[in-house]
Amino acid sequence: MPKDSQKPPLRGRGASDNPANRFEDAYLDYDLDEETGQKPAQKTRLIRDNTKDILSKNDSPDIPFTYGLNPYRGCEHGCIYCYARPTHEYLGFSAGLDFESRIMVKYDAAEKLRARFASKSWKPEPVIMSGVTDPYQPVERELEITRSCLGVFAEARNPVSIITKNYLVTRDMDLLGELAEYNAAHVTLSVTTLDRDLARIMEPRTSQPYRRLKAIEKLAGAGISVGVNVAPIIPGLTDHECADILKAAKEAGASHAGYTIVRLPYGVKDLFQEWLEHHFPDRKEKVLNRIRDMKGGKLNKSEFGDRFRGEGAFSDQIREMFAIQTKKLGLNRKWNPLSSKYFRRPEQGQLHLF
Repeated sequence: MPKDSQKPPLRGRGASDNPANRFEDAYLDYDLDEETGQKPAQKTRLIRDNTKDILSKNDSPDIPFTYGLNPYRGCEHGCIYCYARPTHEYLGFSAGLDFESRIMVKYDAAEKLRARFASKSWKPEPVIMSGVTDPYQPVERELEITRSCLGVFAEARNPVSIITKNYLVTRDMDLLGELAEYNAAHVTLSVTTLDRDLARIMEPRTSQPYRRLKAIEKLAGAGISVGVNVAPIIPGLTDHECADILKAAKEAGASHAGYTIVRLPYGVKDLFQEWLEHHFPDRKEKVLNRIRDMKGGKLNKSEFGDRFRGEGAFSDQIREMFAIQTKKLGLNRKWNPLSSKYFRRPEQGQLHLF
């Protein structure tokens, strides 16, 4: 597609388009503004999610957890590369603007979680928040659903591991601190880049990189186990920052580190290519070719074992660099698995959180 025919990027959003849902015949897009001829900024809409089972079960062999809790489906952070975008298509939405502006909210998540923990069928084990979308996306500041769920985790002393890009996690250090006393809490801050300008257009509604590092510092200072995830690494765009991110995270107090290579399933690859054309036309082919080199000639590879790490010489180079840097910095020297030893089953009845 010629550059001048593309839709201009939308301020504050990662995607600039609302591509068709791969499961739907009909295609609904947003109307263009009559005066400017451009797509208007999309306001976030919250939609009640009545999911019956609050914990989703994972059976993928390359994901190290069984249960995940996602208080929200869709994510207002708007990260252009987000592998979770296609999950919105199962709800009848688009992986583009819909994903970051039509947010499904599990308002009764804490109540359902408490009932699950109270059930005799629940065998205590770590739960991940969230395996798909960020539990601390902007709307959490107002709704406090993630905080309510943490209250249940603290009451039951059931271990929880949190993955987020948002400084807002520090708001809940009181509950995380309670869990930490029983070795039942771990937090991972995902850091993709230290470049403020790049983060602003690539992850428009996340906390800025320095704020994520500050979150690591505050959590570590409170005695809460915290690590960094250099994720996703985008070859040709952010891979040169890996060592600096690890060093900054270690200096902030991180004890553990991991990484993943960018994944571009289904419509994400098209959104990402359009984003590159908007913002980095001179680097577009370099980035895409590097990704293909690591994905067997494709822009995405979904096979277990390869989808997070990639393959080939460039993937091996990143793996070796990561191993050298983490060893040099003293990261990942000791891992104390989360403990279910002190789990206590909540009593059935009213919800008691605080």
